[in-house]
Amino acid sequence: MAVKIRLRRMGAKKTPFYRIVVADSRYPRDGRFIEEIGTYNPLVEPSKFKVDAEKAKKWIANGAQPTDTVKALLKKNGIIE
Repeated sequence: MAVKIRLRRMGAKKTPFYRIVVADSRYPRDGRFIEEIGTYNPLVEPSKFKVDAEKAKKWIANGAQPTDTVKALLKKNGIIE
C-alpha cells in the first residue's frame, strides 16, 4: 500500500481551501483518507499553513511520501529538511 501525504481540495468554486491528509495513493483526490494532519489556505496574504508537525514526521518516518507541493510547503515551514 503506497501512502501519500497530499492536499484535499475543499471550498467553493474559485475559492480553494486545502486539507493536508494522509491517504492511500489509490484513493481519489477528495475521497477517502486515513488521517487529516493540517490545513492550507493560499488565498489569504500571507498564505496560511497549519500542520501537526509531529504527525507529519511520524508518517514520513513510517514511509508515507509527501507530494511535491506538500513537500515544498513542509520545507518552507521548517518541518522537514
